[in-house]
Amino acid sequence: MTHWVPELLSPAGSLEKLKVAVSYGADAVYLGGQKFGLRSAADNFTPQELAEGVSFAHERGSVVYVVLNSFLHDKDLEELPQFLKVLEEFKVDAVIVSDLGVIETIKKHSNLVVHLSTQASCLNVPGAKLWKAQGVERIVLGREVTIDEARRIKEKVDIELEMFVHGSMCMAYSGNCVISNYTQGRDSNRGGCAHSCRFEYSLMKGEEKKYAHFMSSKDLQGIRLLKDFIDAGIDSLKVEGRMKSHHYAGTISKVYGEALAYYKENGHFLSDDLAFWESELSRVSHREYSTGSLKEAAGEDSIYEERQHEQSETQVGAIVLESKKDQYLLAEVRSAFEVGDTMELMPFKGPGLTHKLESIVDASGAPVRRTRPGMLWRLPYMKEAEALNIIRVEKQ
Repeated sequence: MTHWVPELLSPAGSLEKLKVAVSYGADAVYLGGQKFGLRSAADNFTPQELAEGVSFAHERGSVVYVVLNSFLHDKDLEELPQFLKVLEEFKVDAVIVSDLGVIETIKKHSNLVVHLSTQASCLNVPGAKLWKAQGVERIVLGREVTIDEARRIKEKVDIELEMFVHGSMCMAYSGNCVISNYTQGRDSNRGGCAHSCRFEYSLMKGEEKKYAHFMSSKDLQGIRLLKDFIDAGIDSLKVEGRMKSHHYAGTISKVYGEALAYYKENGHFLSDDLAFWESELSRVSHREYSTGSLKEAAGEDSIYEERQHEQSETQVGAIVLESKKDQYLLAEVRSAFEVGDTMELMPFKGPGLTHKLESIVDASGAPVRRTRPGMLWRLPYMKEAEALNIIRVEKQ
């Protein structure tokens, strides 16, 4: 007997990150084109990359959502219909939208499935009913909604619901922020967010000056709340992080994917497994973790104040490009490592596999003691290795 579980939706900030997230267990990925999204600084997809990414995901049973969640002016909307035709041609599975004008344009010029962005701040039953009447098929609820509140919306409105389960949290209400506009002339709601709330600021009290990250939120982590999401019938669990690393995309997809797969087969979670998954989540770059507003409205304890408490990411040494059976792994090095270090292969399924590096050769076969980032190197063969596997490195 199998048990129902939500979709796992992972970020895809680039074509390679899409492939990593899908390979490590994401049921769905979300990404941005070169216009109309809220992450203009990300490595957004060209039409050619989008076509390849959708094909890669569909071949492996995953789906692709494209963000069109910027708030647009009329001159922007003039360019949107042509982009919608491209998305339909590539068989994108849905678009994520904030703006009513964009929704109307999509309905007029395409048959694309519409998901409502968290930017639209849908927090209640009447709001969900209104958006459903506008043709929206899924609502990404505002991050201020608790799981219990989401359960009530699900009971009252026949519509798919999506909630964030992991990642950075915006300090502003549903992400509607104008700090970047004020400090740097960059429109947060049109793709220009400079993450001003993450900076350290100096605060004056009389003659005393204090430095603090007083607007920066802790990161969200909901691994121990998966049963609550499942019981509430939440259709999709979303991971934030299109601008984060390959290691982040792979690790988060693997951890939450394995947890949901375990529940699907067994109908429960074991405490030891949850503890292991938590430890794996601690290996990606993150601020101190919090459950945000998932259980109750977030308060002062959700603010991250001191940068020295930020957790460093486990070093990613390389990404496997090819496995030459019984010979070597051809890998692209991301950070330098050397003979004597221990490499940990992160397979798509199952625990990591460690191997002490007793030899390294370059792409031509010449032996070396130390690698250089950005180049191809031959590493010792491991039969479990596959293309796109991440290799972590522990220094000797």
